[in-house]
Amino acid sequence: MPTSDRTDARFSYEGLDRIIHERARLSVLTSLVSHPRGLAFPDLKRLCGLTDGNLSRHLAVLQEADLVSLEKGYDQNRPQTLCRLTPSGRSRFLDYLGVLEQVVRDAAQAAGRPQAIAGRPQNTAGRSQTGAGQQGASGHDRSGLAEPA
Repeated sequence: MPTSDRTDARFSYEGLDRIIHERARLSVLTSLVSHPRGLAFPDLKRLCGLTDGNLSRHLAVLQEADLVSLEKGYDQNRPQTLCRLTPSGRSRFLDYLGVLEQVVRDAAQAAGRPQAIAGRPQNTAGRSQTGAGQQGASGHDRSGLAEPA
């Protein structure tokens, strides 16, 4: 007899927060977790590849959810907005990343792929696709990144 018990919902991933999961907001939070002192609005805009209006809207959503704080001030007599993760925002984002890592592990296991060694994706023979520090055709370090299909 089937049950609707949540313990059977192994793949429900309740920790995938919809506010964080949107691509632009995920980009913003990843940029901010990499810069604990915060980022000026123009720097964050450049890192995320967003327009002023788009970044402003996503920051408003993240601020309303208490994930980021925005501090308005001046730098050399010019207005500046400094964007930072809040302590609870950092905690929520790290929790989200843990759930996302579980999604990747579950999907790889379900697809019959062996677990990656030291964070490097493996080919179907179970060998690393690239060695650490090797560069792909683009000239970028591809270690830890899946080859394009």
